Amino acid sequence: MTEQANGLASRVTGQVHVIGAGLLGASVGLGLRARGVDVTLEDVSPTTAALAADYGAGRARSAGEPDPALVVVATPPDVVADAVEGAIRRFPNAVVTDVASVKLAPLHELQRRGLNLDNYVGSHPMAGRERGGAIMARADLFVARPWVVCRDADTSAETLALVEAVALDLGAVLLEMTPEAHDRAVGLVSHLPQVVSSLLAARLVPAEEHAIELAGAGLRDTTRIAASDPELWVQILGANREPVIELLDAFQRDVAAFTDALRAADAPGSKRSIADLLASGTNGVARIPGKHGSAARFASITVLIDDRAGQLASLLTELGELGINMEDLRLEHSPGAQIGFAEIAVLPEVAERAVADLQSRGWRTL
Repeated sequence: MTEQANGLASRVTGQVHVIGAGLLGASVGLGLRARGVDVTLEDVSPTTAALAADYGAGRARSAGEPDPALVVVATPPDVVADAVEGAIRRFPNAVVTDVASVKLAPLHELQRRGLNLDNYVGSHPMAGRERGGAIMARADLFVARPWVVCRDADTSAETLALVEAVALDLGAVLLEMTPEAHDRAVGLVSHLPQVVSSLLAARLVPAEEHAIELAGAGLRDTTRIAASDPELWVQILGANREPVIELLDAFQRDVAAFTDALRAADAPGSKRSIADLLASGTNGVARIPGKHGSAARFASITVLIDDRAGQLASLLTELGELGINMEDLRLEHSPGAQIGFAEIAVLPEVAERAVADLQSRGWRTL
């Protein structure tokens, strides 16, 4: 096991070579370097590789070095099969994994090329940010995030163990799925939300300015991921188009049913249809895992804070003094007013006491 200077041990033995030094690749490098792992970097852009190295994600690989123990391919989806093939041919003694968000299409392409895939296993960390690049990389990007490993019957225990060691070193939560199950799952929880968010945000383009000025937390929540890179998403959606098309067809049927019921809102049964469709959404939200993957739901407290330096820090300090654990935090500003809203999620059993204690200290709550 590799030892870091501060005594934090790594489960990874040997060198790790990262191909693709953008957000995911550089974040893998940063996280492994924090545990003392020797990480080398490679990117089609020398500037990108040098930038990731400057941030501490690894170093350039020297000529004549022995094969790394593991190669992590973190390239864009449309070239991942090429990069995996290149890694297998260049480093025949290394385990190779990729972190692309679609698993079945690259696997089929590699199989079509007749490669020996004994040392390859696809994986996918469910982590990211709206903006990419090494400059946005973080060592803790994968902490508490699912990391899916798509093993098959030919995957050796040694190959699987090394890929899982990287995921565990980076603080991720391991899951095993088939490539088919993975692609269906991410189509539902990642790819469909991206399309819906983007199409909703697109309706804002022709909107009148006075309408945009009324935007609140609901619009921001539902359009946040619409700021993602369109070029990247064209690649992802193209690679996973069949599951996404099935989901979009079902979503389209739901929208049509809702529209028909709303159009005939006074007809018998229409109001029930609207209510049932909305209630289905409530039931769906209840299935989304909460903090640490639990199904626990939280109560929400909204605190009014002045829009000036130090107010939020003061609120958080007092929550700590009161012994109130904050499960989540969301901030919103009131348009045209020097005031903000801090929406704090707490356990339901402490919500009433939290409101009373904060009010006793002069905080205004809604």
